[in-house]
Amino acid sequence: MDIAAALEYAQRHALEAFVVSRGDERTTQEYATDFGPERPHALYSGTKSFWGVAAHYARADGLLDLDEPVGDSVPAWREDPWKRRVTLRMLLDLTAGFGFGGLGSAVPTYDRALGLPLKNEPGSTFTYGGIALQVFGAVLARKLAPQNRTPQQYLRERVLDPAGVAVAAWRTLADGTQPLPTGASLTAPNWLAYGRFVLRERAALSECFAGSQANPRYGLGWWLAPAGVPPDVVYASGSGGQGLYLVPSLDLAVVHYGKSASYKHEAFLKRLLKT
Repeated sequence: MDIAAALEYAQRHALEAFVVSRGDERTTQEYATDFGPERPHALYSGTKSFWGVAAHYARADGLLDLDEPVGDSVPAWREDPWKRRVTLRMLLDLTAGFGFGGLGSAVPTYDRALGLPLKNEPGSTFTYGGIALQVFGAVLARKLAPQNRTPQQYLRERVLDPAGVAVAAWRTLADGTQPLPTGASLTAPNWLAYGRFVLRERAALSECFAGSQANPRYGLGWWLAPAGVPPDVVYASGSGGQGLYLVPSLDLAVVHYGKSASYKHEAFLKRLLKT
């Protein structure tokens, strides 16, 4: 492992925060002069990493099954020959068949996401975007409605609070709901705490880190190891260079915050892990 090489690469790409832990020991903390450990940062699509984990606990709580059809909760989907085949797992691994879109300011509300057409046969194609996560949010919201809880409230109570993670802010859409594919802001120590929680629970969360036939490198909200790094590497990725990197074999968690379109996760990992 070469912390210095990874840090040098990050500093050349508008580094804002770089925090490393092995086990429970925080071994490295570097911040830009105008940043710091108390300052929250938007995770952007790093927010996606919460929802496969939340789905695991929702299944354990009897709320859902990953392979149940969306149509079990949304009757209108039973009438569409493609939509009736979409499962919750396909929503989380981005193989449901939606086209690209639904990110940034274009995140649709639950109702709008449910009404959007599929572009591809379910399960056949991986397409990165936010629409599928909003459909998952619509289903989870319906399942939680009898408890008068939102998906974000469930996430906080079931995952984030036990992990010791505080969310500083979460975007709100025009209808008053909060998006699932993006929107959360955390300090670097809090995102690191989430990573430590996932490392501790990794065996139970193994389905989050299994790729699909359409994309073997993407699990349930998590990217899986690129070529040239240890095969157990997983990471959450957000626009501009936001990254939460986990290496279970090294008991390693790393948070990177930045603001560079040229930052590449693969280049960072190869320097960090000396490959």
